[in-house]
Amino acid sequence: MMKKIFLLSVFAVFFLCNAASEQILRVVTSADFPPYEYHEGDKIVGIDIDILREVLRRGNCKMVVEDMKFDSIIAAVQTGKGDIAASAITITEDRKKMVDFSIPYITAKQVIIVPENSKVQGVSDLKGLRIGVQHGTTGDSYVTEKIGEPQRFSDASMAVAALNRNKLDVVVLDNDPAMVHVAKNPQLKILEKPLTFEEYAFAVPKGRQELLKMINDGLTGMHLDKTIVEIVDKYNERTQKSVDSAQEDAASGFKADFYTNFVKNERWRYLVDGFIVTISVAFSSVILGVLIGFVVAIIRSTADQTGKFKIADFVCRVYLTVIRGTPVVLQLLIIYFVVFGSVDVDKIMVAILAFGINSGAYVAEIIRSGIMSIDRGQMEAGRSLGLNYSQTMGMVILPQALKNVLPALGNEFIVLLKETSVCGFIALQDLTKGGDIIRSQTYNAFQPLIAVALVYLVMVVIFSKLLEILEKRLKKNE
Repeated sequence: MMKKIFLLSVFAVFFLCNAASEQILRVVTSADFPPYEYHEGDKIVGIDIDILREVLRRGNCKMVVEDMKFDSIIAAVQTGKGDIAASAITITEDRKKMVDFSIPYITAKQVIIVPENSKVQGVSDLKGLRIGVQHGTTGDSYVTEKIGEPQRFSDASMAVAALNRNKLDVVVLDNDPAMVHVAKNPQLKILEKPLTFEEYAFAVPKGRQELLKMINDGLTGMHLDKTIVEIVDKYNERTQKSVDSAQEDAASGFKADFYTNFVKNERWRYLVDGFIVTISVAFSSVILGVLIGFVVAIIRSTADQTGKFKIADFVCRVYLTVIRGTPVVLQLLIIYFVVFGSVDVDKIMVAILAFGINSGAYVAEIIRSGIMSIDRGQMEAGRSLGLNYSQTMGMVILPQALKNVLPALGNEFIVLLKETSVCGFIALQDLTKGGDIIRSQTYNAFQPLIAVALVYLVMVVIFSKLLEILEKRLKKNE
């Protein structure tokens, strides 16, 4: 008995030590690039993800994967928001200045997608044409440097959809994703001659030499035992099956498209989950924005009327100028990558803070305009009744001002609700990102986009109706 207890104790200690030694690494990717990375149910899968998971397994590590816009991935690794970038990233000299790259694991090529009846034969015919690329990719860089300014899209499926609608003449894309898109769009074809060749590698922050060595050792071993080839072959077979299935669905028309986009694999859940995130961020942000706006509006109004709070008024003016003078997406990225660059903060909290600060600037001016619209005699009447400035402002001026600016405040919330659609830049799956995920799986742009638009429209209509009811109730006391 004692021997068994001793052995169990040794095993438990070994297990705990082994578990404790397993490091969990954050992997950032842009999961709209099949077969390299894409959503499958609740998971992010693909060639890159499976290769990296096996590499980390051999290094006694685990990983969590975050999905964000491709042009944010390098910045995420550079600022410490991710430990590894795995998103079919091509090694370039410019990127080497910001991050370190592993040894290559796949050699790829950029190809040209054209309509079946196109007269374009090669790169020499591209001058002056409407060329679509995915923003931030090497295809984008190549076309910009060698051919001319392209039209940039957030993901490949949007570029291909534009090509299908005759909005573009050609699309430049990586070969494997291009084959998937063309297989699901028989009216398109890939030109035989590649545009350029390139090598994919994983990116890590500068100075993480131990992590880089572990990845390189794992990749070297997987090259030798052909594990990488097996993973690529597995996804090629899976891609072919999905292509065949999509072609069968496409033959049935609108009903089959609806099933493929929303019912199959419970893809409607992406919209539901995104809706919850959008509502949470929007309502929390508007509350924060109203609080900030009230404070700023009171300070500015008091400074205008009494000459007090000059320093605070100057700070408020700077805040209003900066926030209203810069796009909300830049503010979101600055708060995520710069302000909280070295702090691991929940992304929903980052979004609430960013949109709340942005909204506060506009709410402040709305409330201040409401305060200034109240006749000065109201302030004088309150003071003559023995109320001090604060009491008069709180009990006489503000109630009337809020009633006057209520429509404008409601409009600000509606604008804020729609502005949250940029949350995908920091790997937050909002409603718009949910639609993007569906598009990346089905290669159908129409129905997912319409569905997202309808959800936003319904939310706005419901809120507008509630606001109308509130306005009518407030008018009863007149």
